[in-house]
Amino acid sequence: MNLNMSILRVGLLVIFIFLLTGCRDKQEEKTANADDNAAHTNDFKSIFDGTSLKGWDGNPTYWRAEDGVLVGQITPETLLKANTFIIWQEDQPGDFELKLEFRISENGNSGINYRSERLDSIPYALRGYQADIDGKHRYTGQNYEERKRTTLAYRGERAVITGQQYPDSIGSLRANVKKNAWQSRDVIASLGDADSLKTKIKEDWNDVHLIVRENKLEHFVNGVLMSEVIDNDSINRKASGWLGMQVHVGPPMKVEYRNIRLKQL
Repeated sequence: MNLNMSILRVGLLVIFIFLLTGCRDKQEEKTANADDNAAHTNDFKSIFDGTSLKGWDGNPTYWRAEDGVLVGQITPETLLKANTFIIWQEDQPGDFELKLEFRISENGNSGINYRSERLDSIPYALRGYQADIDGKHRYTGQNYEERKRTTLAYRGERAVITGQQYPDSIGSLRANVKKNAWQSRDVIASLGDADSLKTKIKEDWNDVHLIVRENKLEHFVNGVLMSEVIDNDSINRKASGWLGMQVHVGPPMKVEYRNIRLKQL
């Protein structure tokens, strides 16, 4: 074998080893990235099993599990006198992310409550922050505080809440509410026109993503930030509490929730 042939073979062997090592490194990097992504996804825990109301507390007249869906329904025979909720029982989250899908009938009125208190005087009632949802999508995406400070941010608003001079009592709170909105709030930025944002909401299934960290509360629908509240009201804000879904007083309606996943931060 001549010297040139030997050199050529050695060169080819070096190139082969280099290419093999590079492929292995890329595969290991790809595997590591996949593991990281899986770990991030696995941070979210499913809190509804799709077949029962296990872990939830609600009036079975209005709530049921059906084909992987949590269904809230009012019929002509079961009209409500007070809003009613189904409440997750395993924890009272503080900082968290919540992802789910919802679908609601045209006359429906619902919402996702969080960091809320249970009322002793009314069965299955919650008082606290709510990601509002309705069938006509007049309010879907806004931040409405049930039985308390009312509207904190309309759809399309980034709002800072003040009002520390109003203690947590019904009389004082009502004195600071006009036209169903809390008056001690400053809108510091626009997230978009409310009607334009409404076009991002579907008549079928919609994705909701709530990001709740410290005093910052963000409501996303179909990946679009619909409202943001920065709650500096140290007297009335809450740092943790019950999580639940609502059916609202009004005409017969149906709301459906599925793929309910929670990540505590």
